[in-house]
Amino acid sequence: MPKDNSIKSVLIIGSGPIVIGQACEFDYAGSQSARSIREEGIEVILINSNPATIMTDPSMADHIYLKPLTTKSIIEILKAHPQIDAVLPTMGGQTALNLCLEADEKGIWEDFGVKLIGVDVNAINITEDREQFKQLLEKIGVPAAPAKTATSFLQGKEIAQEFGFPLVIRPSFTLGGTGAAIVYKKEDFNELLTRGLEASPIHEVLIDKALMGWKEYELELLRDKNDNVVIICSIENMDPMGIHTGDSITVAPAMTLSDTTFQKMRDYAILMMRSIGNFAGGCNVQFAVSPDEKEDIVAIEINPRVSRSSALASKATGYPIAKIASKLALGYNLDELQNQITKSTSALFEPTLDYVIVKIPRWNFDKFEGADRTLGLQMKSVGEVMGIGRSFQEALHKATQSLEIKRNGLGADGKGYKNYEQIIEKLTFASWDRVFVIYDAIAMGIPLSRIHEITKIDMWFLKQYEELYTLEREISNFKLETLPRELLLEAKQKGFADRQIAHMLGCLESQIHNLRSEMSINRVFKLVDTCAAEFKAMTPYYYSTFEAEIEKANGERYVHNESIVTEKKKIIVLGSGPNRIGQGIEFDYSCVHGVLAAKECGYETIMINCNPETVSTDFDTADKLYFEPVFWEHIYDIIQHEKPEGVIVQLGGQTALKIAEKLAKYGIKIIGTSFDALDLAEDRGRFSELLTDLKIPFPQFGIAETADEASALADKLDFPLLIRPSYVLGGQGMKIVINKQELEEHVINLLKTIPGNKLLLDHYLDGAIEAEADAICDGENVYIIGIMEHIEPCGVHSGDSNATLPPFNLGEFVMTQIKDHTKKIALALQTVGLINIQFAIKDDIVYIIEANPRASRTVPFIAKAYGEPYVNYATKVMLGHNKVTDFTFNPQLKGYAIKQPVFSFSKFHNVNKALGPEMKSTGESILFIDDLKDDQFYELYSRRKMYLSK
Repeated sequence: MPKDNSIKSVLIIGSGPIVIGQACEFDYAGSQSARSIREEGIEVILINSNPATIMTDPSMADHIYLKPLTTKSIIEILKAHPQIDAVLPTMGGQTALNLCLEADEKGIWEDFGVKLIGVDVNAINITEDREQFKQLLEKIGVPAAPAKTATSFLQGKEIAQEFGFPLVIRPSFTLGGTGAAIVYKKEDFNELLTRGLEASPIHEVLIDKALMGWKEYELELLRDKNDNVVIICSIENMDPMGIHTGDSITVAPAMTLSDTTFQKMRDYAILMMRSIGNFAGGCNVQFAVSPDEKEDIVAIEINPRVSRSSALASKATGYPIAKIASKLALGYNLDELQNQITKSTSALFEPTLDYVIVKIPRWNFDKFEGADRTLGLQMKSVGEVMGIGRSFQEALHKATQSLEIKRNGLGADGKGYKNYEQIIEKLTFASWDRVFVIYDAIAMGIPLSRIHEITKIDMWFLKQYEELYTLEREISNFKLETLPRELLLEAKQKGFADRQIAHMLGCLESQIHNLRSEMSINRVFKLVDTCAAEFKAMTPYYYSTFEAEIEKANGERYVHNESIVTEKKKIIVLGSGPNRIGQGIEFDYSCVHGVLAAKECGYETIMINCNPETVSTDFDTADKLYFEPVFWEHIYDIIQHEKPEGVIVQLGGQTALKIAEKLAKYGIKIIGTSFDALDLAEDRGRFSELLTDLKIPFPQFGIAETADEASALADKLDFPLLIRPSYVLGGQGMKIVINKQELEEHVINLLKTIPGNKLLLDHYLDGAIEAEADAICDGENVYIIGIMEHIEPCGVHSGDSNATLPPFNLGEFVMTQIKDHTKKIALALQTVGLINIQFAIKDDIVYIIEANPRASRTVPFIAKAYGEPYVNYATKVMLGHNKVTDFTFNPQLKGYAIKQPVFSFSKFHNVNKALGPEMKSTGESILFIDDLKDDQFYELYSRRKMYLSK
């Protein structure tokens, strides 16, 4: 049955600001969905309040509403667009589903004659209401854990008495495991039960017997109107039950599942999907399997929407789940749709993988002082990375190299734990760095059986770790000159980085790279093709690996490289790696626009990134995608293979900028602002000399490398002082101190966590107003794209401030200084592309806090507020294709736009929630107001005098 021709206009509900538990994977799904529906000639209207994403870009839909996700906004949109026939709520995570349900309960869809596609209301209700879901499983004969529902404190106590401990408390209708907990001891039960009941919007919790230590699996399914069902991907959690899947290390395809159990799980999943309602779309099902020979299966939950794992499954298999799910929602059948990768086979197939995927979450605990760092049922990670390799070991290594936490992979970098008690504790109470600690435990000689007993991680995974450690030991017996070729090849095939091998041999990374070249152990690139190379793939989506040479009959030896280099001029765009606080989805927005602009200038575009949640790693964004760590060795090998005209580093945040020095050293052209200018802006000493020459004021500062130096400086500079390490992201380690004791404590702490760092001590301008400007510069001309004034005073990190565009309270004299300073600094730094400058204003004098000659966090916000494609223009300037004067700028904004930070504090109890110089927000929303008399502005402004954390 082809598509439903009665649908001419669809409303897509987005997922709103990024919070822990609901991140940019839904931006990726929504973007794919909008493109997929528009391909069918259907109008797309979109509501989402997040300005940082590609999804809310004007090119994505016919009408975009940057409004709060409320039924009030939905009614406004439906009144403005009476032509809307259908609503698709499955692309915006839990937020969209909950809003859709609320609108349904209020009769809004019925009033406006809008039908629901992709899911039905019953399916959402059955799967979200834990009691209904449990009854359904009983009815269809799918095993579930013994569980009972409680809607009151007393009921909860009675259930606990019946089941005994450990127990699991799961609130209904919540996101990312909010309020969920494992209760080991009776003493903790009352508090955790109360927390669970409060977290659920309907004050209901499911209490179930904890299946601690059971193995956890997920299946991603798609179904069409004809009831054809395909399983896109099986995912195994390396961490057993008890750790939220969003915080687990996951592997695809499943590694330790017997075929009979997999088939049984498959049948259960299909049965569950069919029984929750008759709809066409995507589903994610989670199971627990007993870790014994019996392999008993228990169903945990089913989500009738695109989930966090759908983005991962899409990138893992090359099967664009959201895109196909959207077509199915329009009425197509799977056999009528094309496989998007081969373009010659149908979408009614189950992908086959001839490689392994490992996903590792990325945490940001250092931003949440006092947070409980152990992992449990409540998700705490802020992003994730994915590694693709020919073996589990290679994929695991590539994923750990992608995390950007100053580790080079597992072991072999001198940073492992050496203390027995500490290792045992980190294994017992699952820690965020357990992926590394397992290796340290093996290195210490703790037997695998003991590690398994503590962690319940399957022996198969632990043996893979043990093999890696055995190889490290073996290589360490050699010197650079004596290392056999087969050992070096094995180490590379198992994912060890050149840096790690250099550490084992006591030599330099570059020496290992040269040795590899001499021995012709070179990286080869393989296609992600959905069908294990049985059909030709049309989309260039690659990962790297190492192969043993194949010998032909004529004695010629070769390795098979599937990445064919073209004759075209090429540009590489470096992505921003995993999301974290201080570097989120807004840099992905910039990268995607950079790629599209370079295409318009006639370049072949190449994207390097390792974040599975984003649009930049979609296989049809760039001409070529290398799904690889943004890690020097991988980047350098791709550059040597592709020989691009140059590399764009200023769109990928701090991640890409850090690579700039290496690129400059190796003589690789940086497109846009030079490395020297980037370094000048980061180096406070050089930068302040530049400001002095330009006669631009800045707060007095000094540089210290020890507590003694800091103390001597304090006498000169005067308290309060702002202390910050250099070259960090999102204000990491920044603090305001008001006396010598606080100064000494913080300096000692910082030097312990970031050894060898230079600390900057600025005199803190108490009570100053903070503002920032973004501009595009071509080396000769400067165009300021936006000046924002922060509602919070100076000292709250710019990423945590409410920023108002245009400013609401700065006089002409101050605005003139801001404009003059911005232009002078942009030209003095020889900026080519984007620059962001932050100011403190006191007594009508504008001081410079810092300048960043790169895409900033605020660029997407300004672009959305003014309706202008600024990143597109800036990229064309970087490429030398255009001058700033070639563009006709026509910003449109009635009233004011306010960028509002959104926090995820609810995931962390007992955390200091006060705002200060270190960034803590995980996302943002945009608020448009007509004038300053608006109540919402008044409320924000009245809160600005709140306590500022020192």
